[in-house]
Amino acid sequence: MTAHNRTDDEATLHRLGYAQVLYREMGGFSNFAISFTIISILAGCLTSYYIAFNNGGPVAITWGWLLVGGFCVLVAMAMGEIASAMPTAGALYFWASKLGGPAWGWFTGWFNLIGQIAVTAAIDYGAAIFTTALLNLWFPAVVGTGTGTVFVVYSVIIALHLALNLLNVNLLARLNTFSAWWHMVGVLVIVAVLIVVPDNHQSAAFVFGETLNNSGFSGEGFGDAGFWFVFGIGLLMAQYTITGYDASAHMSEETRLASRAAAWGMVMSVAVSVVFGFVLLVAVTFAVPDVQGTLDAAGNAVVYIWTESLGGAWAEFLLLIAVVGQFFCGTASVTSASRMLFAFSRDGAVPASRLWRKVAANRVPVNAVAAIAVLSWALMLPTLANGVVGYLVGTSIAVIGLYIAFALPIVLRIRAGSRFEGGAWSLGHHYRWVAPVAVAWIALVCVLFLLPVSPKGIPGAADFDWNVVNYAPITVGGALLLFGGWYLLSARHWFTGPVREAGTEEELTGIEGQLEADAP
Repeated sequence: MTAHNRTDDEATLHRLGYAQVLYREMGGFSNFAISFTIISILAGCLTSYYIAFNNGGPVAITWGWLLVGGFCVLVAMAMGEIASAMPTAGALYFWASKLGGPAWGWFTGWFNLIGQIAVTAAIDYGAAIFTTALLNLWFPAVVGTGTGTVFVVYSVIIALHLALNLLNVNLLARLNTFSAWWHMVGVLVIVAVLIVVPDNHQSAAFVFGETLNNSGFSGEGFGDAGFWFVFGIGLLMAQYTITGYDASAHMSEETRLASRAAAWGMVMSVAVSVVFGFVLLVAVTFAVPDVQGTLDAAGNAVVYIWTESLGGAWAEFLLLIAVVGQFFCGTASVTSASRMLFAFSRDGAVPASRLWRKVAANRVPVNAVAAIAVLSWALMLPTLANGVVGYLVGTSIAVIGLYIAFALPIVLRIRAGSRFEGGAWSLGHHYRWVAPVAVAWIALVCVLFLLPVSPKGIPGAADFDWNVVNYAPITVGGALLLFGGWYLLSARHWFTGPVREAGTEEELTGIEGQLEADAP
């Protein structure tokens, strides 16, 4: 890393109004690695596999993955262009504020923060399901697999992620780099085992052409309009997995050559995940031993597939690979979410902002880390009533919150047209089709994941059951009313968007010098 490049990064940050208070220790691969780790095909693909298997079957898993993956690459490209122009930890919120004004920034920031909290919660709860299953195989007389046990494991995982994220960012960067390789090599090992070990495999016709509908809604095949609604619900598996890649942008202030590295980090993390994820999902689906048994296993569908098709020892081995990858994923998600909360608080948009923007001697926003961990833990309390539906709804909230936040700056980029000042990484004239397609896709999936996931969850149904209600509309709508009402009644009178930390270049440099002097 040359002094010239480091100065360029700091000069860009100063131009955007901020001092270099976080350590800029991450290289381009580390920036890619944090988004790739949060996407985590060893987490999302496997922990939410049953969502697609129930709602659409193998076609929703294989073709649904490629469909979602293709559109997500376009979303990442549209965001990458903006990230290159404005590489700050505030990312989406900052972009929307600069392109559209304070109101756009306010709503983008709050949707992003809700999505970050929800995706962290869903990642760690999914990890808890797999970790509990592994512990049950190792210690069957001691560890059960009930929702209470899963929640205890979940709480321990959250606590560990809190502790890890209080460490120096350089250590976290190394952990994410190791995680990226763990994911890629781990997928190849799992696929090899699933090809070689099982005595029987499903046919290609099953993997690429079988339709299933265990949702309770009518619709049994491609010719039935009802099936396409169910297939749409099943896309949640892929859409939930391929999210969180805005982490590359949130880590901009800790990345060298950020104007290019953050954009490439987002785009490449999605593209590589699509390829490796497809290979993994195809291998798992070929190994399905019994359709009904997989449906009955619900949230433990992949555990069931591996245990029945491979035997206990091999299942434990593959679960260990997955559990380690999922743990890395949750660690990275807390890192990304805490930087977003730090940046949003830096501009006074969060209650008790002074508390959440506090940076420790090792340049870590310690209070923001703690807040993300506690709020994420609390969001999964409903799983104590119904683990499967609670997890499904958590993933829905994550997708809706994050992708609305993704869409708003892209809409503003479209509106800016040729007035947009690009950075080192640009789409050129291709933004004219990439950005609108990305926004249209986001609109579609947000509507899909607000809809009921079971006929019994529709208010007014004869057999209505609160335990299977999709409470994502209640949670997302309630949050919108809360922070939207707050803006209309109060914040619009005082919130001005991103606030310069100091008025002059010399004052920003002085802030940095003081931090250096205070460092141990």
